[in-house]
Amino acid sequence: MAARYQTVLLFGAPGAGKGTQGKILAQVPGFFHVSSGEIFRNLDMNSKLGRVFREYSTRGELVPDDVTVGLWHQNIQAQTTLRLYKPEVDLLVLDGIPRNPAQAVMMKKYIKVLKIIHLVCRDKDKMIERLQRRALKENRADDAQVEVIRRRWEVYERETFPVLECYPRELIAEVEAMGSPGAVLQQILAHVVPVQETHFNNPMAVESRR
Repeated sequence: MAARYQTVLLFGAPGAGKGTQGKILAQVPGFFHVSSGEIFRNLDMNSKLGRVFREYSTRGELVPDDVTVGLWHQNIQAQTTLRLYKPEVDLLVLDGIPRNPAQAVMMKKYIKVLKIIHLVCRDKDKMIERLQRRALKENRADDAQVEVIRRRWEVYERETFPVLECYPRELIAEVEAMGSPGAVLQQILAHVVPVQETHFNNPMAVESRR
């Protein structure tokens, strides 16, 4: 059977800094970061999956889980074929997927989750301020509205937060998200560097799907 990708999940509420930390980790040899948001933004709308995505998005509906996971898998296969991602030496860092328990179950045949970095913010008002600043910086004024941000938080708490229950408690490491990027990175590295070192001694090639 084919092997599973050895993976670290970056997990947290909107604005927790998953994308920022993922991009920083991607600069460290041995880590390969994939953001589901970037996959959708860079989607070829003329491809089969692109047409399905457009069909749902133009109706204002959520893309089905099987389409989301299929798109993610297609992207990973392409990155592997191009040798941008080398599963035998790179630890896969995922951000934004799985987004719900159903996706977590579907992805078990593709990934072996070795660690989950849960970026935690206990002050929702500070997180809202961060999201407003980011939206204005990226010229997305609509996303800066408090009601929009609160709605995204509600969706996260209802649909995404339960993903943590799909994995053993010992895999989850909580990291305070509201520090400086460097301080947050320092905490993340303390958890993922040991995983990376183990990864090199246990390449993906020997890990069969279960």
